[in-house]
Amino acid sequence: MTQPTPSPTPTEERAPASSWRTVVHDDPINLMSYVAWVFESYFGFDPRTANRLMMQVHSEGRAVVSSGSREAMETDVQAMHTYGLHATIEKDS
Repeated sequence: MTQPTPSPTPTEERAPASSWRTVVHDDPINLMSYVAWVFESYFGFDPRTANRLMMQVHSEGRAVVSSGSREAMETDVQAMHTYGLHATIEKDS
């Protein structure tokens, strides 16, 4: 006879995944049109959203372009580096 599996205690329950975000930083090398194109091409943003985020990078020095699991954000940061953009990952507050 099989015995039922006990319910996990609160300390054994899996905590929800923390949210992380990808931040693209301004740099003196890439053209604004190129940055907007990267945002459209990689993230699939419409031109208006891509341009708004590009202008945020240009005027404020940074913009959050994606958020989610740490693994997904690491993938996005690596992709931005592949495109030649300066990007970092940070924990969402």
